[in-house]
Amino acid sequence: MSMKKIFFLIGLLSMSLGFSQNETLFSEATELYNKGEYTKAIENYEQILESGQHSAAVYFNLGNCYYKTNAIGPSIYYYEKALLLSPNDSEIKNNLGYAQNMRLDAIEEVPKTEIAQAYDKVINLFTSDQWAYIAVTLVLFFVLAYLAYYFLRSANQKRISLITGIFSLTLGLLSILMSYLQHEQYRKDNPAIVFSKEVRVSSEPNGSSETIFSLHEGTKVNVLEELDGWEKIRIADGQTGWLLGENIKHIKDF
Repeated sequence: MSMKKIFFLIGLLSMSLGFSQNETLFSEATELYNKGEYTKAIENYEQILESGQHSAAVYFNLGNCYYKTNAIGPSIYYYEKALLLSPNDSEIKNNLGYAQNMRLDAIEEVPKTEIAQAYDKVINLFTSDQWAYIAVTLVLFFVLAYLAYYFLRSANQKRISLITGIFSLTLGLLSILMSYLQHEQYRKDNPAIVFSKEVRVSSEPNGSSETIFSLHEGTKVNVLEELDGWEKIRIADGQTGWLLGENIKHIKDF
């Protein structure tokens, strides 16, 4: 047996053992959670993450554990991470809402126009990858419809194939556009959660600048830029300012 095959088999065995170990850790963590041993359950879930396996289920359960221990920042942080991987999960959204109600900061979001709301709703129906998979499927339908049109003899069947093909291709191109737009929105959005009990937000990236407002644990911010350990953030009502990066954790930091 060649060395390449040996390394390949070793890799497969390692992956299999790692997956099995993570399944065991997940089951044990669930049992610990049901017993109310939330700290021990957190340790198990974090071991799964350290092994490189990230999933909405693990993040969601971590959020639940931290919520039960009244850790507002971590609970919201992990619910948000779970929502990134499973954006249409109603259970994650509900639990995130409960956790957000524990925050001290009540920031009113800048209202969006109905068109902007409709736009966000449509492109966020699926992730960028999911839109891409839909596009590939629709293009395959187009190819099949084209082949059917070429081989079928009946005029009615040809007409149906032609209409199906055009419809599939149109929807496929729209799905590609949605995938691109969703990816661009994801790329530009850099959300983070405040982990400190209270943090002052300054007008400039230095310790002697004026404090313009304060934020508390669990508040979601969007990071605009970074400079020497300071990060410029925007909150939901449109206000911007600088804070030390050590006070927040980036949601997309997988």
